Amino acid sequence: MVRMTGAKAFVESLKRQNVEVIFGIPGGATIPIYDVLYDTDDIRHILMRHEQCAAHAADGYARASGKIGVCMATSGPGATNLVTGIANAYMDSSPIVAFTGQVPRPFIGKDAFQETDIVGITTPITKYNFQILEVSEIPRIVKKAFYIASTGRPGPVLVDLPKDTQTEADEIEFDDDIEIRGYRPNYEPHPIQIGRAADLLANAEKPVIIAGGGIIASGASSELVALAELLQAPVSTTLMGKGCIPENHPLSLGLLGMHGTIASNIIVSEADVLLAVGMRFSDRTTGNIEKFCPDAKIIHIDIDTAEIGKNIQPHVPIVADAKRALNALYEQLVQKFRKKERTAWMRRIEELKQQHEEMGNKSGLSPPRLMKELRKMLPEDAIITTEVGQNQMWAALYLKAYKPRTFISSGGLGTMGFGFPASLGAKVACPDVPVVDIAGDGSFLMTEQDLASSVTEKIPVIVIILDNRFLGMVAQWQRLFYDRRYSSIDLGKTPDFVKLAEAFGAQGIYVGSLPEFRKAVQTALKSDVTTVIDVPISSEENVFPMVPPGGEITKIIKE
Repeated sequence: MVRMTGAKAFVESLKRQNVEVIFGIPGGATIPIYDVLYDTDDIRHILMRHEQCAAHAADGYARASGKIGVCMATSGPGATNLVTGIANAYMDSSPIVAFTGQVPRPFIGKDAFQETDIVGITTPITKYNFQILEVSEIPRIVKKAFYIASTGRPGPVLVDLPKDTQTEADEIEFDDDIEIRGYRPNYEPHPIQIGRAADLLANAEKPVIIAGGGIIASGASSELVALAELLQAPVSTTLMGKGCIPENHPLSLGLLGMHGTIASNIIVSEADVLLAVGMRFSDRTTGNIEKFCPDAKIIHIDIDTAEIGKNIQPHVPIVADAKRALNALYEQLVQKFRKKERTAWMRRIEELKQQHEEMGNKSGLSPPRLMKELRKMLPEDAIITTEVGQNQMWAALYLKAYKPRTFISSGGLGTMGFGFPASLGAKVACPDVPVVDIAGDGSFLMTEQDLASSVTEKIPVIVIILDNRFLGMVAQWQRLFYDRRYSSIDLGKTPDFVKLAEAFGAQGIYVGSLPEFRKAVQTALKSDVTTVIDVPISSEENVFPMVPPGGEITKIIKE
């Protein structure tokens, strides 16, 4: 045991969890911690310009690195500004730990200055949260927070630190053991269920795999590809699963769902056995749930028991880690599977994939063409983040991902403003690879103030704004389903994004043609400061293919 203040115990606890970076903004309720960080060389603190951006940056850091992202804010508005970022991480199963300052313990519940019940507020959007009431609890609670965030189904954990627990001193013990009553993630698949699943797959004529974010979280991409190649089963991905199989692989079908590829939506619907791994059958993936894969026997593998049967009742449920379950399936299938000729089906898949490729072959500054051109200029390990809206779907559909953790997007919550701060977190995690944020003008404007963080903290990323001066996805729905009654979606002519970037000390480039776009990207790749590339596109441009909300995923609008 050693006597120290709570703030020192807290920072020492972070070091013992191998925390390398914190994204945050200090305030009155966290000054004692920042005073200790002042003398700490082992942890880099990145000063963000908004707490929501701190949470998104921690999220991007976690997704790009596979480590836990850390963010910190003061009490009251600082804590509540984290909420959107925490909810985003919760919906997309991203492991972050958020630390918030709190008013001193005697003032809790008395409406003190900058007091909010952040534990109550975030209870529905965290895996767990803590409020530290004793200085001696700090090491144990910090360790629990990191353990919960990273084990089982990953997700955010919040720790609330009253200011007086930071300033008081006590005898502190850093115990290596950890025990959390009632928390026992199940990693190993049940052998009987694996046997049933293997039998179904071995006898299938048209097996299809849907791969979700659980594949990436468990590091199971190589196991997924090996199983798909053994079965000659095509692989469709959810938005969170994009990149878990190289999208230039012959068995890759691309994105599934509302903005799924033609091949993905149709082939999944024709499957006789469907292996769904690390995905939750969300409404954007399945469309009309009553008509989703009506003829398929469904095998569902997920580490979260709550997801099994929540939206679709599987024929074979398997609660397990994706990597271990796929390994077990592969071992069984190697023994009992006889390779089948699927020539006609594979030819049909290739024809459907070709239809999708042709949809992207537009001229000029069309977003599909821009995505394809960008892919040619980037290395395979470049990291793409996206904002939310049309820009996101164009990137998901037409910018291929070849490796896991190289496509980072807000899925479940659909958070506008996510992509830019997430790109900063990803760049901090992976400083040696290019990081590109595919943005819309509306989404980028929600968090553009953190251009200041990007420049001041020397985090050079590339932002490509698909600039239509509309809230594009809302406009698309109004165009298709509301008789073109454009209500409150016109963003007007401001700002000038080049001048905006330059005002922050970043580089701004306006492009008016495809050659200028190529040149701008090449310039940005060589730059040591963030580059904002403003690309004007038509406000009438739609994202296709598309399935109307609530429709069958085979009822595809193509133009």
